[in-house]
Amino acid sequence: MSNEAGTKPVRLLASVADPSEAEFACALGADIVDLKDPARGALGAWPEASLRRAVGQIAGRRPVSATVGDLPMDPALLLAAARRTASSGVDIVKIGFFRGGDHRRCAAALAAAAAEGIRLVAVLMADQEPDMALIPWLADAGFFGVMLDTADKRAGSLRRHRAEEDLGRFVATGRRHGLLTGLAGSLAVSDIAPLMVLAPDYLGFRGALCRGGRTARLDAGAFAAVRAAMDAAAGSRSVAHGAQPLVES
Repeated sequence: MSNEAGTKPVRLLASVADPSEAEFACALGADIVDLKDPARGALGAWPEASLRRAVGQIAGRRPVSATVGDLPMDPALLLAAARRTASSGVDIVKIGFFRGGDHRRCAAALAAAAAEGIRLVAVLMADQEPDMALIPWLADAGFFGVMLDTADKRAGSLRRHRAEEDLGRFVATGRRHGLLTGLAGSLAVSDIAPLMVLAPDYLGFRGALCRGGRTARLDAGAFAAVRAAMDAAAGSRSVAHGAQPLVES
């Protein structure tokens, strides 16, 4: 599943605020549609009814991920949220590992959801001193992937908080443990080329796809600039988006 040695294309994950944006992102070339409400925090959750509507609307044309919200590090709470989100039919459930609590205990609790076939992605926060030693624990718990993001979107992009050497080590460690890897966190077009060299499985965007910040609406021109920069960095502007499934059925 992972982008071994950079042989697979780095995919564009577009975070969308509602079902209409989900359709817009598909049309504009998103490889993964991420259902996340930017007005409700770093990993704001959608209402369950809206999740189901978007899944039905996309109808398998793209992999769909969804966040469970900015929740405290309570193992039972996270497990319930993962199951609830997965019941909507999304392909991937993203769980934020925020500061505080016992992250290893949370990962162990979420193993029950992974054993049920739920594809879990742990989101570590680059601006909250993430525990990179958690990655093997996530793999042992059956997680599908791991990503780095930022909790405070006002404090600059991912690359402000982590040196590229650290980011490369994160991607390599995730890959070594068989996990899907992603990088996100207030990324701009200027971040694309240096991050793609690290060969994560995907780069995640929200604010760069909008005009006026992450809580504004998706903008076709901004989206096209991100898509073009990714294609250019990959050495081709003729990528067949969606031709190679990220999530196998």
